[in-house]
Amino acid sequence: MKYRIFLIIPYLTLCICLSSAQQLKTEIDSVKKPQTIWQMAKYDTGYTLKSVGHAFTKPLHWKGKDFAKLGILLVGTAALSLADEPIRDFVQNQKSDFPGVVRDFGWYFGSPQNYFMVNAGLYGFGLFTKNEKIRKTSVLIISSSITSGLIQTITKNAIGRARPNHRDDPYVFSSFANDSGFRSFPSGHTVLSITMAHSIAKQFENPWVKAGIYTVGAIPPISRLIDDAHWFTDVAFSAALSIIVVDAIDKFLFEENVYDYPRKRKMVSWNLRFSTNQIGFVGTF
Repeated sequence: MKYRIFLIIPYLTLCICLSSAQQLKTEIDSVKKPQTIWQMAKYDTGYTLKSVGHAFTKPLHWKGKDFAKLGILLVGTAALSLADEPIRDFVQNQKSDFPGVVRDFGWYFGSPQNYFMVNAGLYGFGLFTKNEKIRKTSVLIISSSITSGLIQTITKNAIGRARPNHRDDPYVFSSFANDSGFRSFPSGHTVLSITMAHSIAKQFENPWVKAGIYTVGAIPPISRLIDDAHWFTDVAFSAALSIIVVDAIDKFLFEENVYDYPRKRKMVSWNLRFSTNQIGFVGTF
């Protein structure tokens, strides 16, 4: 049964993505943009690499407010960790009622091999149909995934936080330990799923469509909590990281005029909030 789900889930997810992608309107500039499949593939690959480079060099140009936002994120995550144990207890008490098929979907979709297979299918569809908006969406997904993936891999090993199913204490750390039980923070499954969900949701204006996409994207993080593989702050920080990276790269692609299609410059404004009675990552539509 597990093996069948492993094979079926990625293709079901691909169908959902392609169905959504077909609703995206495209408007290709025949003069400025490449026309052959080979030219488009080279163009997209080039801007994928440029996007990753931009994301990693952007901190060199940060100003005071940017460092302040980073500080708020870190302090907010540390403060939120006080709720890690109560949230874990609550989630584990509901574990028996959580649908097994949803847990399996969360695991397989958030796994890198399945995740990138889905995105490869999405990009291939956009490439061979010459749909510029789908190509752009896929470039945004893959460049954001590479960036956030590298950040979470380095951070995961450097911090070495113990997983809840490995240690009951959320404050046990062992940097660069040769033990997967000490790779809890941040959550790789969450980084990938939220990156894809946020990248796709940004292409739609309908709030109900956005809500549906984010709901699917939230399944892997929730399933990781159910599986007792991560603390709540692991997935919360990972979600924030993914949104920040996607928005930064999307802004870069927009300002570079890499792809042509009509859209509002800023449909959602994301801000960190931290006060005596509020900690969160708030999106303003």
